[in-house]
Amino acid sequence: MQDVDLLTELEPVVAENINRHLGVARDWNPHDYVPWSQGRDFAFLGGQDWEPGDTAVAPAARASLIVNLLTEDNLPAYHHNLLTALGSDGAWGEWIYRWTAEEARHAMTLRDYLVVTRAVDPVDLEQRRMALMAAGPANEPVEMLPNVVYTALQELATRLSHRNTGTATGCPIGEQLLARIAADENLHMLFYRNLVGAALELAPDRTMRAIADVVKGFEMPGTGQPGFRRMAAEIAGSGIYDLRLHHDRVLMPILRHWRVFERSGLGAEGEAAREDLSAFLHVLDAHASRFVERREEREARKALSSPR
Repeated sequence: MQDVDLLTELEPVVAENINRHLGVARDWNPHDYVPWSQGRDFAFLGGQDWEPGDTAVAPAARASLIVNLLTEDNLPAYHHNLLTALGSDGAWGEWIYRWTAEEARHAMTLRDYLVVTRAVDPVDLEQRRMALMAAGPANEPVEMLPNVVYTALQELATRLSHRNTGTATGCPIGEQLLARIAADENLHMLFYRNLVGAALELAPDRTMRAIADVVKGFEMPGTGQPGFRRMAAEIAGSGIYDLRLHHDRVLMPILRHWRVFERSGLGAEGEAAREDLSAFLHVLDAHASRFVERREEREARKALSSPR
């Protein structure tokens, strides 16, 4: 089945899931989640510019806040990729524009919260935003099936990252805000997860190959932002988001939901894709275990060297 046929076959599923989404989604106002009373002017308006002592947020949580915000900032690129992959006609277009409108709340609210509370350096944040958005397209697939699979995984990963970042801030307001954003990401994940499930019924071999390829090559959408590797290492080292969580809390739950390793009736292409996926997950699981072991060893050495 060609991509255009699959787009047509899945459109009723898209329409059904739009109705389901609208029935459970909760509208919310970004301004309600920002502690405006904590705000004060910066030097340009006669106040004081940001200083490192202004923030009470731990370095790893601060890195995660920056990565998460810049990821949300790149919404125009994701919108473009979705339109390229799925088109703007009918139910597909209706969903893309609704999704974009909901996602836009995330960046505006996170930025307001971070600037008002002085949790991060706003000048550095703006320089990073400009560099990321001026760099060009986001690193997402623009073919229909890989794009839908990727977005399902990415929404689940983002949900987990926002939740854990909120906890790591140590700020009740920040935790509440990031929980609210994570709730949106969860509903978006359900939408795309349902589409992939339907695609598995319509085109099992091609969808299994898309799942295997996307899982093997998965990168978070914020990978292209300045200093991402360093900040990602800091985030992983703190346990906010690491390989263990990626394997256990993102990949395996969604693969189980799709019954990837239980399905029968696959052709040669689907079986080969499933074997590739299984081999990759085995290696990833081993890497995740080793990462956790090394982190625990570092923490133990640090504890021994700390003054008592």
